[in-house]
Amino acid sequence: MKSLKRIYSILMISMVGLVLEACTGDFEEMNTDPNNPVSISPALLLPNAIQVSVDRYWGHSTRFERLNIDAAMCWMQHLARNIYINVEGDSYEIPLTISSGTWDALYNDALINFESVLKLSAEDGEFPNSNYQGVAITMKAFTFSYMTDVFGPIPYSEALKGTAEEAINSPKYDSMEEIYAGLLEELGTANTLMDVNGPAINGDILFDGDILKWKKFANSLRLKLANHQAEQKPTESQAVMAEILGNPSVYPVFMNNDDFAQLHHVDVIGSRNKMFDVFSTRSDWNISETLINKLLELDDDRITVYALPLADGSYAGLPNGLTDAAASTYTASTIGTKFLDPTAPSILMSYAELLFIKAEAAYDGDIDGDPAALLEEAIAASFDQHGLDMPGDYMSRVGMVDKEAIMTQKWLALFGQGIEAWTEYRRTGYPVFPPANPNSVFYNEGVLPTRIEYPTSEYSLNKSALDEGVRILGGEDNMRVPLWWVEN
Repeated sequence: MKSLKRIYSILMISMVGLVLEACTGDFEEMNTDPNNPVSISPALLLPNAIQVSVDRYWGHSTRFERLNIDAAMCWMQHLARNIYINVEGDSYEIPLTISSGTWDALYNDALINFESVLKLSAEDGEFPNSNYQGVAITMKAFTFSYMTDVFGPIPYSEALKGTAEEAINSPKYDSMEEIYAGLLEELGTANTLMDVNGPAINGDILFDGDILKWKKFANSLRLKLANHQAEQKPTESQAVMAEILGNPSVYPVFMNNDDFAQLHHVDVIGSRNKMFDVFSTRSDWNISETLINKLLELDDDRITVYALPLADGSYAGLPNGLTDAAASTYTASTIGTKFLDPTAPSILMSYAELLFIKAEAAYDGDIDGDPAALLEEAIAASFDQHGLDMPGDYMSRVGMVDKEAIMTQKWLALFGQGIEAWTEYRRTGYPVFPPANPNSVFYNEGVLPTRIEYPTSEYSLNKSALDEGVRILGGEDNMRVPLWWVEN
């Protein structure tokens, strides 16, 4: 009997051992939660990162964080405020949350995810795919260029390294010159990495996986940055422009209004055009008198897209910078229905913008070409973008083609892209705005802002690097210091 019990005990111990061995062998599989993966594919990171960059550029919907709508479009006299004028941009004063909201969202929700896509899709990454790499680099370049054009020197070369093997939690500030040089190089790399016959990508809400369109965006953006810095670095900029425009099969650019960079929206909360979210629920804005008067002067049909007529069918604008009381005495046009459509696209860079870049570059002697012919093409593309035909005599209305004419027409075409219009104004000084209304009140010492201030978080979390950034800026951290690419 004891012998049988001993044999039984041995069998039980053996069976337990087998079970334990089986459990141990499958332990990792059994303890892996399929609903909480430890590795995230680029396809899951890309959509939100793109959405954040686009929204922060075109029109974020959160109040006190709308750099484009509350600040840039008012400063560029596309829009004017009829209420809350002294606290939301039109008077050259903005809340600190515009700075912190822009900075935090672009670094933490956009750039860090583009960097993750880049690492995951590298040759030694978990999802090697050169097309993901090229897309991530292109969007990083767009986002960094947006940030440096807004703030000036920013963390760039050491940014996004908080989780690196040798983590950098206090990244240094790089000069705009250094950042531009890096972005121009990176965009060239992005074009080389992307292969129209290469592996497919998913999660692309901008071009739906069309790699040729991504290549066109990368090269068009590279032309834009070269043009921005042309006054300061003419030799380098001319070389970039010659490389791209001299070899279109290798460096394709936008060719028409069907393939420029715009995010098409759907009518679902969170995915709608952010201008719709703002303008359809608030009536704080009118079209600026400056814009209306210029369009009327040119008898320009784009007024029917940009603005809604008054009850009598006429158009009227609101002067910028009026006090709330003074603004209440005006009856002025509001923004056009195209921008009240929840599915209307958010534009990052248009075909017309590319043609205006070429027209300016030709006028400045940076590329070969007829500035007048290129300007006419650019204006025609802007009309076509809005479903309109440019009148046959429109160029006679423009008059002599010079730098002011090119940049003024570009300002008209950039309606909606207030941040880019602001960059071009700060860079070139055009268009020349009319004198302020006598009832207008402006802060910032009466200076149209040249940049926005660094967020307060940098003063508490990255003070020593920030101090060096302000030194590189060449002035105090205020909204009156000119940025590096300003033309003399």
